Amino acid sequence: MHPHDQTIFALSSGRLPSAIAIVRLSGPHAGAALQMLAGKMPAPRLATRALLRDPQGEPIDDAVVLWFPAPASATGEDVVELHIHGSRAVIATLFGVLSEMPELRPAEPGEFTRRAFENGKIDLTEAEGLDDLIHADTDRQRRQALRQLKGLLGDRARSWREQIIEAAALIEAGIDFSDEGDVPAELLAPALSRVQQLFLEIEAVLAAQGRAERLRDGLTVVIAGPPNAGKSTLMNQLARREVAIVSPQAGTTRDLIEVQLDLDGYPVTVIDTAGIRETDDPVEQEGVRRARDRAAHADLVLWLSEHDGAELEREGETPLWLVRTKTDLDGAERGTRLDTKASRTFGISARSGAGMGALLDALVGFARDFFGSTESGLITRERQRQSLRQAADALQRSLKTVDLGEELVAEELRIAALALGRLLGRVDVEDLLDVIFREFCIGK
Repeated sequence: MHPHDQTIFALSSGRLPSAIAIVRLSGPHAGAALQMLAGKMPAPRLATRALLRDPQGEPIDDAVVLWFPAPASATGEDVVELHIHGSRAVIATLFGVLSEMPELRPAEPGEFTRRAFENGKIDLTEAEGLDDLIHADTDRQRRQALRQLKGLLGDRARSWREQIIEAAALIEAGIDFSDEGDVPAELLAPALSRVQQLFLEIEAVLAAQGRAERLRDGLTVVIAGPPNAGKSTLMNQLARREVAIVSPQAGTTRDLIEVQLDLDGYPVTVIDTAGIRETDDPVEQEGVRRARDRAAHADLVLWLSEHDGAELEREGETPLWLVRTKTDLDGAERGTRLDTKASRTFGISARSGAGMGALLDALVGFARDFFGSTESGLITRERQRQSLRQAADALQRSLKTVDLGEELVAEELRIAALALGRLLGRVDVEDLLDVIFREFCIGK
């Protein structure tokens, strides 16, 4: 049986128990399942109250049902939504009844969205935008995902692909009329002009997307420094809860501790590391090694020191800020030298909060500069970037092969159109679909 001949069902709302739960069905037997459960078919797209019963006539729940006949539905198939009370007992009973129907089966992760894609309701970029929207943790991630879900990249890609195909048609017409004097040249000139414009447009999008896709994963900030410099205290201040053990004993933190933060809408992962020092303890040695490695691959390192940062370590090109800690302690020895390895220097007392506002403002500013202007960002995934890169490269090659013959130009345009087709998910992407849709949750 073809997968689309099967009707799928799943819980599409949140974790149980809840006040309301939504169960979705999609497929050719969704209407029959609704008829059996509710005893009647409601008007399409009209919320209707119904008492759901099992095949023996025993009540299951008092529900609100919705009926979306194909193709006017989210998946392009017959779709049913059952709005029921969100108890585990109700869901278990309902799922038991649905599972007994031979034409129905539980949905796999992302299967509703995959069916919407395969039925032409959305393209692949919109499906990826939907996945990003579901997993968005901050407001800026939400806004970027919503732009993708609206199809902004897909709309541009479709327009580019149509124009490439039109240019290719002109060039191929020139090939057909190659014995007609000036006809080929009259057709080739406008086609190449259009290709040049398309190449510049795609390159502009690629150039503007340097860090927009990073907004999906977030910025990584590592807190490093010698033991007892106040790293764990700062970590707890940033997280606004006790996530790291604070102790006067050196070497308390042995492993990496990660916390996800929302700084003015920017997703930031802050990592507390083991105090960097020479030690004979093999466990602490491993912690120091991990601290150095994580700092080398971070987007920003906050080096904490009670003094002037003379012990500061810096490897690679990762930006590093010197944060002088424990400024509230009277009589603490303070050096006056500003370590030139640090691009910025701050003074804080994580315990009293002095200087924390300035540090937080600086972190927000760093995140804003790091991510750049993501409001106009179109590319959010490496797969999308690669497809656009392939299309742009093919367009560039087509412009360089004019002297070698119109046939080569037409072939490069075909390659560019195929690359944009893969971006939209319309050609040659079967190997990508399982990877993309299995990231979705069940019921979506």
